[in-house]
Amino acid sequence: MQNKHKFSTEMAYVLGLVILAFSTAMMERAAFGMSMVVAPAYLLHRWLEPVLSFVTFGTAEYILQGVLLVLTIGAVRRFRVSYLFSFVTAVLYGFILDGWIWVLDLVPSQITGALPMRIFLYVAGMIFCAMGVSLMFRTYISPEVYELFVKEFSDRWEKKISVVKTVYDCVSCAVAVVMSFAIFGFGVFVGVQWGTIICALINGWIIGRWSRFWDRFFVFTDRFPRLKKWFV
Repeated sequence: MQNKHKFSTEMAYVLGLVILAFSTAMMERAAFGMSMVVAPAYLLHRWLEPVLSFVTFGTAEYILQGVLLVLTIGAVRRFRVSYLFSFVTAVLYGFILDGWIWVLDLVPSQITGALPMRIFLYVAGMIFCAMGVSLMFRTYISPEVYELFVKEFSDRWEKKISVVKTVYDCVSCAVAVVMSFAIFGFGVFVGVQWGTIICALINGWIIGRWSRFWDRFFVFTDRFPRLKKWFV
């Protein structure tokens, strides 16, 4: 049996958060449709930004995640203080996302707007998104509310995370389609395109592949065990 490399769970949290935000910014720039999980927040942003300029994509993210947190507590029928830290994670994610979008805005549109580059951004964004989610599942620090819902639902009803994630993604995709029609008119797809459908169908599978990779080569350990008590 090969020796596994040690990976800090705290570092998994930091990297997972940064990678998730980066992947979302990449997919936004690709313009083939957002991932089904963030599509509702993207639609809220596109709807409110013309009249409320402070509602950035990142801001819309933690607004909707606050609503989802309430739904999560109701679904699993329990409350933990650590759930509140998920909202803190959502706020951090929102600021990092807006930062990555600002960075990508510095790249000339002639480069990012070319079809081959858009395809690259979208495919890479999907892969990095799954990577970030799988890392967030391996830390005791409260993940985003999106991941918290999947993790808590999986634990509560003893279902595989990859299966719960796929179902959750498909439901989010359907919600995004309804929101797009309600906000922009029937038949108008804003933020929801063919890329969204593909992501909804295979994202859970990709997360499963990343999970196997981490479990095969790494063992996750806590570098700050005293901090853990605040999240369990």
